[in-house]
Amino acid sequence: MNTMIRPTFKLNHAGALKAIEGAVTKADELGVPQNIAIVDEAGSLLAFLRMDGAKFMSMETCQSKAVTAASHRQPTSRLDPNLEVKLALAAGKRLTNLEGGLPIVFDGVCVGAVGVGSGTGAQDVLVAQAALAAIGAQEQQP
Repeated sequence: MNTMIRPTFKLNHAGALKAIEGAVTKADELGVPQNIAIVDEAGSLLAFLRMDGAKFMSMETCQSKAVTAASHRQPTSRLDPNLEVKLALAAGKRLTNLEGGLPIVFDGVCVGAVGVGSGTGAQDVLVAQAALAAIGAQEQQP
């Protein structure tokens, strides 16, 4: 094997769309329209949906949640609140500790993340968990 490369898992668009579908189903069940973003392991947007009635400012926060979860390979709620402002400023306002961002993990490898926003923090987490469940990803507790 070439020592200059490493094998990787990649989340594809079919997986991203299936995660969105799972999230929408849960959001409908809760009666809370949501913004849902799926990013790859580098934080690049793979899929996004703004459900009818979702708060338009949450379009930005859900993407920041996804980027944060992918970058830190952990739920957004685990970021140290004492570092929140410093992290956000250092990362061009893209990092957040708001609930609703979860990494997408398969076999211990983070392949991306989901960010959800427009409900309460607890609702956002439930919808993000449904996205993970829809694609069989491992869940790290918030």
